[in-house]
Amino acid sequence: MALLNPYSLLLFLLLLASCVPNISKATSRAPNRMLALVQNQPLVLKYHKGTLLKGNITLHLIWYGTFTSTQRSIVIDFVQSLSSKSSSHTPSVSSWWRTTESYRGGPCTLVVGNQTLDHAYSLGKSLKTNNLLALASKVNSGDHVVHLIMTSADVAVEDFCMNRCGTHGWGKRKNGERVAYAWVGNAVAQCPGQCAWPFHQPIYGPQTAPLVAPNGDVGVDGMVINLATVLAGLVTNPFEDGYYQGPASAPLEAVSACAGIFGKGAYPGYAGNVLVEKASGASYNAVGVRGRKFLLPAMWDPLSSSCKTLV
Repeated sequence: MALLNPYSLLLFLLLLASCVPNISKATSRAPNRMLALVQNQPLVLKYHKGTLLKGNITLHLIWYGTFTSTQRSIVIDFVQSLSSKSSSHTPSVSSWWRTTESYRGGPCTLVVGNQTLDHAYSLGKSLKTNNLLALASKVNSGDHVVHLIMTSADVAVEDFCMNRCGTHGWGKRKNGERVAYAWVGNAVAQCPGQCAWPFHQPIYGPQTAPLVAPNGDVGVDGMVINLATVLAGLVTNPFEDGYYQGPASAPLEAVSACAGIFGKGAYPGYAGNVLVEKASGASYNAVGVRGRKFLLPAMWDPLSSSCKTLV
């Protein structure tokens, strides 16, 4: 399922708001009726009775294209932070991930498995969706294995930037075995205003100043946000019959249902009140292994039926 560009959702909401007509003060009861019509409905992700990914899940990482060792370490530290039990920092990446335990089936522990470096761009620099499945299928699979594909800044992926910043999906091998995968791309050279916001000036919507990336890399820090989004969607709706709202072909999932929210007080174009490191001015809301800082999006909490933020 694709991680939709948050600005597509923003433009829709702004357009919807502009369509509400002005109400004359001469009509005393009409405003109450209108308010009743447009009041926000509770956000509910319906469970569609399908399989969720729970228990111990191994992530096999595929680095497609050119990544520096520093860039890889940022992503690895984030993934390891999700299920870390040793973090003494508050708020922590692991506390963000524990919200997935509130979905049916209990906790999900992610473990980094094999890493494949594809510096040679084995399928070229322009990938279709079926190429992502092909890359995932090259690595041994299983019931508790997920293939995580990261594409570098010079790789174009079908619908990247236009309709999605990342995605997760699944397919079948010839023997009928299911293959689950997730993909995110580095958007710094293609659409940072769409897929690396709020670390880059947005292309659409309110023009607020960008935040300073916590690890000094707009592209990779943006990848972490999108990776957090697709991983949460992956474990709570892996096979299109888990938790989501809307049509199965374009679902709002655990994090994509809360697009654009990173801290309390968020509104379209403003990420919300987050933490700022005094020395660097970098914005973050979670700390992971080795003290690494990240900015993570809100996640829908089944216990409160609301978008839950860390700060």
